[in-house]
Amino acid sequence: MNLLFLFIYMVIIIAVIEIFVILFRLTGLKVEVSRFQVISMMTGTGFTTWESELILGHPIRRKLATFLILFGAFSLAVIISSISQFLSEGLRAKEIFLAAGAVIAVFVVLKTERVRRRLAKFFNREMKQNIELADLPVRDVFLKNNVDVLLNLHIYEDSTLVNHTINEAVKEHEELELVVLFIQRGDVKIRKHLYDTKLHEGDQLLVYGVKEVVLKVLHEDISIMKENQKNRELPTDHIL
Repeated sequence: MNLLFLFIYMVIIIAVIEIFVILFRLTGLKVEVSRFQVISMMTGTGFTTWESELILGHPIRRKLATFLILFGAFSLAVIISSISQFLSEGLRAKEIFLAAGAVIAVFVVLKTERVRRRLAKFFNREMKQNIELADLPVRDVFLKNNVDVLLNLHIYEDSTLVNHTINEAVKEHEELELVVLFIQRGDVKIRKHLYDTKLHEGDQLLVYGVKEVVLKVLHEDISIMKENQKNRELPTDHIL
């Protein structure tokens, strides 16, 4: 009987995971990212990865995450208490079957295309009505489609931009579909006269534009940045 209970419990857990994978997917999160983060939140392990920012920076995903974290904590308590109850009094299988059936029913309903479309519209409506622009994650503000890109470009000693202004290094930049949002120099953000400011080693540029254009214009400096950070074993993913 205890093996039956463990089997049913695992069915419930897997169904809950898949339910929340669907819900996170409807908010725009990739399936593989959703599944890992759902499991991480339920088990309390691995949620400190950089991908967790995709959850924390999104108001609707935060609400879903809150439930998952609480569910993970309470479900562990339930299984311990239920096993203890089985050992002392015997397990009431009827209630467990009902709970498992209810969770599976919710999963089946969420798999239907009609329900998913309605939920997606509901999430989008909630975002538009109740969320301030400042509360939205960077991806939802800047990256409206697949052609947009946001690049955090680090300037190194051997970068081609060192000791040059953007006006000098990028000819006719006003005709290109890219824009420098600011220059980070230490603790200072430079926002004025960006294109006439001479760049120094250690500067960081936040560049926004069409991905193909950004990668073509700045490909040398991107390669130099990746090579330097690879040699120093630093994270190399600076493109959103």
